[in-house]
Amino acid sequence: MGGLLSDGISLGLKNFFSIFLAYLLWALTIWIPYINVGTTIGIINLPIDLSKANGKMVSPVAIFDAKYRKYMGEFFSLTGLMSISLFPAFLFMIVPGIIISYGWSQAYYLMFDKETSPSDAMLQSTKITYGYKSTLFWAELLLSIVIGLIFGLIMWICVGLIGSNILGSIVFMLIFATAAVVKVGCSAVAYRELSKRLNE
Repeated sequence: MGGLLSDGISLGLKNFFSIFLAYLLWALTIWIPYINVGTTIGIINLPIDLSKANGKMVSPVAIFDAKYRKYMGEFFSLTGLMSISLFPAFLFMIVPGIIISYGWSQAYYLMFDKETSPSDAMLQSTKITYGYKSTLFWAELLLSIVIGLIFGLIMWICVGLIGSNILGSIVFMLIFATAAVVKVGCSAVAYRELSKRLNE
């Protein structure tokens, strides 16, 4: 878990501006029909690109690549399959839904990276996350707690002690952006390591 967080944070921060710009471009174009599905798939694909970058910077404009639009059918099929399956799982005291969610957490990446069918991606994701779901859960929880504590402390200083709502708003946006970038970095490291288990 420590390696996942430290490597993920480092990878995300090294690519901060590229990831941030990719999200900004996605947000600015989300209202454009047809293009928005491709850019959403491109955003989902960012951890795959990061996991294969070998120290190079990822391109923020890669989310506009036409290749992502060819996955529209698979994207909606996988989203539908997971949503339909997870709904009853969450009805059973929430815990089964959380476990299955982490089991399928790599499905999108596998479908796009390995060009598998939606159902195969779900099966392969279940296989490679077996025995690692708790690691993914605790890493995400710990990261969320740390970011929340940092956010709370800095906001208390900015708004409570200094009394500046403008400074507080700027800090909020910076912390939110940093949290998103770090999450992408951690997802990239998790996928890079878990995808190695496909050949086991």
